[in-house]
Amino acid sequence: MSESGHDAIRNYYRALFSAWGRQHWWPAQSRFEVIVGAYLTQNTSWTNVEKALGNLRRAGLLTIDGIRRTPLPKLESLIRPSGYFRQKARRLKNFVGFPDARYGGLLTQMFARPTGELREELLALNGVGPETADSILLYAGNHPVFVVDAYTRRILERHRTIPNNAPYDEIRQLVEQALGAMLQSNAIQDGSLDSTKSGPAGACHRPSRMSTSKRSGVVQIFNEMHGLIVGVGKTYCLRSQPRCELCPLQKFLPEPE
Repeated sequence: MSESGHDAIRNYYRALFSAWGRQHWWPAQSRFEVIVGAYLTQNTSWTNVEKALGNLRRAGLLTIDGIRRTPLPKLESLIRPSGYFRQKARRLKNFVGFPDARYGGLLTQMFARPTGELREELLALNGVGPETADSILLYAGNHPVFVVDAYTRRILERHRTIPNNAPYDEIRQLVEQALGAMLQSNAIQDGSLDSTKSGPAGACHRPSRMSTSKRSGVVQIFNEMHGLIVGVGKTYCLRSQPRCELCPLQKFLPEPE
């Protein structure tokens, strides 16, 4: 990627954080809740995920042991609001077997693995693609990886920051390099990592135990950038009829060809 692509990413971050502040991603009370949410959010809206998580929480089952001991039909019923509930229930069962088999059932031991090695292990699990694996690594494990979703691709393609159909890892590495360089050069200012600063707009959630947990600078900025991009994608950079004239990134759009 060219240096101009890195500059663009940095400009987007500054503009969005200045406009909206902290987004408090991922909204969860525990690491395991983040992991369950990463599975449940596949092919559905976060509103539906919250309903399914609420069912698990009220049943006292939002733990590794809770998922482990819950009969599959009951688990399917509890997560039904998230859609594809039979498939997702089997995948959650499969996941809890992973730390059980390799890490004594302890997420702390699992997340102590080097980022690249754990990422490969997660990607080998049924139903875990790059976005799900990176969400688990970043939001639950505080590993320095950026999560690329459909909003990221849409926004960067429309701004011609990446070519159409760029590979997932190429986009991820572009963002990681661009934002990592900001930290290394001390270019982040104005409270961009201030844990007390929150914004009312974008994809902002209420502060939660996980969203306010202590993180390294690079993990925090990757966290913020993803939340800010989700805010753009949900509110302005719509799949059809985008609202570019109201978007904080409007000034960065390229001239029409």
